[in-house]
Amino acid sequence: MHPLKNFYFFSELPDEKFEELEKISKVVHYKKGSIAFFEGEEATSLFILIEGILQVYKTDMKGNKIILHHFFPKEMIAELVNLEHMRFPASAEFETDGAAVVIDYRKFEQQFLSCPTVSLAFIRSLTKKVKYLENVIANNMVMNSTARVSKFICEHESEMSKLKKGNIAADLNIAPETLSRILKKFADLKLIEKEKDTIRVLDKKELASFYE
Repeated sequence: MHPLKNFYFFSELPDEKFEELEKISKVVHYKKGSIAFFEGEEATSLFILIEGILQVYKTDMKGNKIILHHFFPKEMIAELVNLEHMRFPASAEFETDGAAVVIDYRKFEQQFLSCPTVSLAFIRSLTKKVKYLENVIANNMVMNSTARVSKFICEHESEMSKLKKGNIAADLNIAPETLSRILKKFADLKLIEKEKDTIRVLDKKELASFYE
């Protein structure tokens, strides 16, 4: 079965339209550290992440990475950039081995955006990104460090072992030392259990009480 068959974006497409979609898309496998796209590169493809973790980042004047977001399966990436025919405003690197369905956007725009179900799903995907940005702003303005960490663990428990602590701290806009201190606090309270790089939630309800 094609990996997009159960993706909400295309779940209502009739078989003949899905066959057209298959003709303009391909599954690309990436090794850890591979670049999906570079900042400043012309956007010609839609990316749908189906395996692995993808970090989106910008580079400052000194060449340092500033991590903006982590994407997890199954998420669409760069739809706004393609829609506006822009260049990528950031770079994307695979933090683990992974895979993505890469769709030729020009052909997608011509053949699918006139379809009501697809265009509505496209709008919903863009709305999801807006909500994410609102959530980031709210988290940084309202939530303290402990609340941010507890929420991140609750929402990404299955991916915690694949993410580096430094990257999690950057995502949450806190120092790595602060993250380590908060994780130790949660472990001492028996809310989580740490084994090497793995974090297992023991009491999700109590952990969630730090941000709810």
